[in-house]
Amino acid sequence: MTSMLAARGDIDVSVIVVNYNTAHLLHDMRAALDKSARGLRIELIIIDNASRDDSAEVLRRDFADATLIFNNSNVGFGRANNQGLAHAHGRHVLLLNTDAFVADDTLQKTVQYMDAHPECGVLGVRLEGRDGVLQPCCRYFPTPWNIFLKRTGWHRFFPGTRLVDDMAWDHASVRECDWVIGCYFLVRREVIEKVGLFDDRFFLYSEEVDHCWSAKQAGFRVVFFPHTTVIHLGGESAKSDAQLTAGRQISALQVESELLFFRKHYGLAGAFAGWFLNSVSDLLDMLKSSLKRRWPRVAEARKHFALYWVSVGQTRLGARPTR
Repeated sequence: MTSMLAARGDIDVSVIVVNYNTAHLLHDMRAALDKSARGLRIELIIIDNASRDDSAEVLRRDFADATLIFNNSNVGFGRANNQGLAHAHGRHVLLLNTDAFVADDTLQKTVQYMDAHPECGVLGVRLEGRDGVLQPCCRYFPTPWNIFLKRTGWHRFFPGTRLVDDMAWDHASVRECDWVIGCYFLVRREVIEKVGLFDDRFFLYSEEVDHCWSAKQAGFRVVFFPHTTVIHLGGESAKSDAQLTAGRQISALQVESELLFFRKHYGLAGAFAGWFLNSVSDLLDMLKSSLKRRWPRVAEARKHFALYWVSVGQTRLGARPTR
């Protein structure tokens, strides 16, 4: 992907925000950002993905100092962030969700770390919900095998396997990982110049996983930085369009992105393994839940099984996106 990042040396951070039906969060997100940006030169770029609420009115009225882009349709998270790159001039680019509220010290501390560690290409931070509960924020690449082990609970028999989420540590130290969450995603300019930003085949989910893969392949480190906390609500845009999974994701989109990722990085065999192991885990879940008479769980597993098979056909086993 060719970078469209513009050059201008006086901006420290270009903040790109994609908004979709979250007008109720915009002012709080901006207030937290402004407090955190003290001492830094930032620019704010907001892309509205054809929101159906009053987002357009709020943005035109209260965010006139930002660069505003209004799409006529929802082009997806990755594509919308890519649109923002044409207007980004900063030494670093921060992708920030509307439902992510930075602490007063977040921008200063993370930019200082990036400036002091040129080998760090992508940086994420400690994420908590409003209830103070730690969220997964230092993650490892998904594989058909580690997802299967997690879904079946068999990971306890394979302690050497790295699961996507490793929560069994205090999250108090800087640590290199495979990928960090896209709600606060700080990227060095040089990374984008080398590998671009997001692959627009990913409409929603997995785009930051794929980007971190590319950054690591290009020789950069992906770092979890715990010395500041961002409050992340999660799923605020997604819930306006469809029922969410337990992880606050839209099931069909999550399944498709998973297949696309497997096919891109593990080939046809990897995509087939994902399909096969997912089918086995769903069938095991249905059997176990039936024996325990947990009928809602049976229905959920059956629905996920059907979604995966439909997505396999629609994407030609992860070879192409559906939108």
